[in-house]
Amino acid sequence: MANYSHAADNILQNLSPLTAFLKLTSLGFIIGVSVVGNLLISILLVKDKTLHRAPYYFLLDLGCSDVLRSAICFPFVFNSVKNGSTWTYGTLTCKVIAFLGVLSCFHTAFMLFCISVTRYLAIAHHRFYTKRLTFWTCLAVICMVWTLSVAMAFPPVLDVGTYSFIREEDQCTFQHRSFRANDSLGFMLLLALILLATQLVYLKLIFFVHDRRKMKPVQFVAAVSQNWTFHGPGASGQAAANWLSGFGRGPTPPTLLGIRQNANPTSRRRLLVLDEFKMEKRISRMFYIMTFLFLTLWGPYLVACYWRVFARGPVVPGGFLTAAVWMSFAQAGINPFVCIFSNRELRRCFSTTLLYCRKSRLPREPYCVI
Repeated sequence: MANYSHAADNILQNLSPLTAFLKLTSLGFIIGVSVVGNLLISILLVKDKTLHRAPYYFLLDLGCSDVLRSAICFPFVFNSVKNGSTWTYGTLTCKVIAFLGVLSCFHTAFMLFCISVTRYLAIAHHRFYTKRLTFWTCLAVICMVWTLSVAMAFPPVLDVGTYSFIREEDQCTFQHRSFRANDSLGFMLLLALILLATQLVYLKLIFFVHDRRKMKPVQFVAAVSQNWTFHGPGASGQAAANWLSGFGRGPTPPTLLGIRQNANPTSRRRLLVLDEFKMEKRISRMFYIMTFLFLTLWGPYLVACYWRVFARGPVVPGGFLTAAVWMSFAQAGINPFVCIFSNRELRRCFSTTLLYCRKSRLPREPYCVI
């Protein structure tokens, strides 16, 4: 029996350097991809003026949060793994790094929830979305999200759910104990509720789009003519185009009372035509993929946290905990790939702005809703 125990110890000693090497390699790759990818996306969003609108302001904020986590928190994890899963810095530094890591996690969760609400407004209530969701509104939402995130991450600094170095995770974070003497359970429950609410908003959006796909049968109604400007239910778009081009006389047709020509091209507010509706759906799809990947990559770690809080007997297996922690690290570097591969507009802007591959762009309609 002693021989078997000695052999098992030798196997673990041989696997330990290999495990450390794999951890260091994977974490270094995650740091490089996250910092470079999110910086490129952020530079693109700042440099290209066509992307200065509501959904991309939030994407820029998400990118800055991921850069903050990858450039500040991950190097300390890298050093702890390199030093044999030990923390060589002080207690205050541990609390600061844990605060920044938890701040980034809650910030991403809160921001994804706010983005899901704005995505629903963009498709279900597009006029309200285009008129009300301005730059200052987005800035107010971003400030609110950061305030809520600080309110969630700061109390453990004052020893409420104490931050400490967790050797099994190679990082400073919540110290999860039994739920009878644990202050971190409330934080984990709130994070789970935010993720659930985000999924419910997207589910409602899917139901909304599905209901609007039920097309009514075509009803042919005769058009009405006033001075050769046909209007009414049976009128064609050519009559409206003729009137807007200056070929109509007399009073404005009733169908064109809500449309006027805008002389200022920088403040265009256009109707939600088919192409724009498809673009909003593509942006919503991109953000939902981000939300789904956030839930997928953080889900195992949340399971491990609840396991340590509620389970009395067996501890979390080391392999599962290590994989869960590294999956949560990988979430910081996955968003740039989602942006490029799922958003045609970002790919076009990336090629024209950063790669300088100039392409011709079609002019947009110079009419807006009043």
